[in-house]
Amino acid sequence: MYAVTKEIHFCYGHRLLNHQGKCRHLHGHNATAVIRLETEQLDPLGMVCDFSDIGDYVKRWIDETLDHNMLLHSDDPVLPLLQQAGESVYVMQSNPTAENIARLIFEYVEAGGFPVVEVSIFETESALASYRPSSPSTP
Repeated sequence: MYAVTKEIHFCYGHRLLNHQGKCRHLHGHNATAVIRLETEQLDPLGMVCDFSDIGDYVKRWIDETLDHNMLLHSDDPVLPLLQQAGESVYVMQSNPTAENIARLIFEYVEAGGFPVVEVSIFETESALASYRPSSPSTP
């Protein structure tokens, strides 16, 4: 098995609905997305994927969608206020946890045809959350 990883750095704000701790307040993070690709066979150039191909694809989308954006749950009561104020907001159908952001990025990379197996998000230097789909069960 061959594997490569690509890191993308970005900043975002969020808050978590129904959280009992300080994450219930609007706050931000300097995050790193770590995208892991795997394949059994290398391409004709001897690569899993050209680093610039996956980097350009994901970075462009993150820059347009997540970077310097407030990520909020669709039920967040502050959402209409921020939208009315002209603030940049990305609306999620789930709580904007690092786990759910990792899944969001995973699904985007997968839709692009890349052999993604896992996406991890360093929300801080010491806090990492990951998403990878469950392996199909064997009968």
